[in-house]
Amino acid sequence: MALLLLTMSVYALIPVMPRWLMEVENFTPQETGLSMGVFALGLYLFGALCSWLVQLYRRNLVCMWAMLAVAVDIALLWYLDSLRTEFVDLGVILLQRLLLGAAFGLAQMVLSSTLIIDTCESAYRTEANHGAAWFSRMALSTGPLAGLVTYTFFGFDGVVWLSSGCALLAVVFVKMVKFPFRTPEDYLSITSLDRFFLPHGTIVYGHLVVLSLIVGLVLTLPLSELFYSLVMCGFVLALLAQQFVFPDAELKSIVLTGLLLLLASLLILLGYPSSPMSPVLMGLAVGLVGSRLLLFLIKLGHHCQRGTSVSTYFLGWETGLALGVALGYMVFYEASNALLYTSIVLTVVSLLTYHFFTHTWVMCNKNR
Repeated sequence: MALLLLTMSVYALIPVMPRWLMEVENFTPQETGLSMGVFALGLYLFGALCSWLVQLYRRNLVCMWAMLAVAVDIALLWYLDSLRTEFVDLGVILLQRLLLGAAFGLAQMVLSSTLIIDTCESAYRTEANHGAAWFSRMALSTGPLAGLVTYTFFGFDGVVWLSSGCALLAVVFVKMVKFPFRTPEDYLSITSLDRFFLPHGTIVYGHLVVLSLIVGLVLTLPLSELFYSLVMCGFVLALLAQQFVFPDAELKSIVLTGLLLLLASLLILLGYPSSPMSPVLMGLAVGLVGSRLLLFLIKLGHHCQRGTSVSTYFLGWETGLALGVALGYMVFYEASNALLYTSIVLTVVSLLTYHFFTHTWVMCNKNR
C-alpha cells in the first residue's frame, strides 16, 4: 500500500501539472516538456549511494525521509502557485522536478529493492516483487484519475495537497512495519551499482524504457477520467489472464501477445479515439509485458542481485514514462496523429526486436 500511495503522489501530477504550467504560468509546450522530463534525470542522482545509505543508516528511516522529501517537494508547488503577482521561473520548476525525481527514486529503490524483499521469506520474494510492481503499475490509472477528479473540484492546489497527503500516508504505512536489524558490511563503498542498476539487464531495461515511453506519449493526449478508469480494468484483466490464460504458456508468447495488444490499442486510438477498447487493451498489454520483463530482469541477476534487478526495472519504467511525457509536449504538442504514428512505429520495432533477438538472448544469458 505504501508503494501505491507513493507512486500515486507523483502520477497524480502527470495530467494536471502541464496544464497548470501552460495555462497559469504561461510556459511554452517545450518548457513544459522539459520540466516534466528532467524528473527522469533526478531518478539517478542517489542511485549509486543507495546501498551505502541503507547500510550506514536504518533502511526504513532512509525510505521515510525520502518520502517526506517527496511530500515537501510537491507541497512547494502550492507556494509557487500562490505567487499570483509574478510568473514562476523555469529554473525553479526544473529544480523542483529534479529534486522530486531524486527523492522519489531513492524512496522507491529502498522500498522495492530492500524493505519489501527483507520482510519476505526467500521462497516468496518473487511473488512479493510481482505484487509490489502491480501496486506501482495500478497507480498509473489511480494516480491520474485522482488528480483529474481533484483538479475539477478543487483546482491545482487541491491536487498538490492530495499528492503530498499520499506521500505522507505512505510514510505512516512504512512506520507501522517492523523491519529486522541487518548488520552492515565490514567495508562500505560509498558508491556502487548494488541496489541501483544491473548492467547485465541493459537490453531488457531498454525494452522497458520503450514500453513506458509509448505509454508516456499517450498520457500527453487530452484523456478523460473514463480513459484512466478503463486502463484500470485492463490491468485487472491482465491479472486474470496471468492466472487463468497464461499460467503454463511460453514466456515469449506472453510478451508478443502483449505487444500485439498494445499495437491494437494504438490503432484503435488513432481511428476511433472515443472507443473504450483502446484503454482496456492498453492496460492489458502493459500489465502482461511489464510483468514478464520484471521476471526476466530477476532471472538475469544472480541470487544476491534481486534488489538490483528490481531497482533496474523501476528505473526503466519511470525513465521511459518521464521521457514520453516530455517528448509528447516538446515534439508532438497539438500533433496527436504524429504522436500516435510514432508510438505505433516504436511498438512494431519493439515487437520485432524482441521476437528476433531479445528473447533468445535472455534465455541464453539468464542466471537462474
